[in-house]
Amino acid sequence: MTTILVVDDEFLIADVLTFALEDEGFIVVRASNGRKGLDAFQRDRPALVITDFMMPVMNGLEFARAVKARAEGTALPIILMSGAQADIARQNRHLFAAVFDKPFSVARIVESVIGLVGRPG
Repeated sequence: MTTILVVDDEFLIADVLTFALEDEGFIVVRASNGRKGLDAFQRDRPALVITDFMMPVMNGLEFARAVKARAEGTALPIILMSGAQADIARQNRHLFAAVFDKPFSVARIVESVIGLVGRPG
């Protein structure tokens, strides 16, 4: 099974993404901020991460940098969701496989996940 890590402090967004990804057959692990996301990354070894930008404790940019600094995270695809900070993410394209502006299409994010890691099987 393919595990996806969703890191977002907005529980409604995390819920919607979780349900959509689980409907496609993915296993979804969630974390409410970047620090907890790093713990989940180490523990669950996801195939892909979806993260928000603005979060308490550690934002999405800091989280992506921390993941990519680890040997096991260098090739990990990270999708960033952001509001006003999307331009900051686009200036750091080397960290992100895709950047989605809020509000975003859940279907497009799911399509992006499938395009990056394939269908679970």
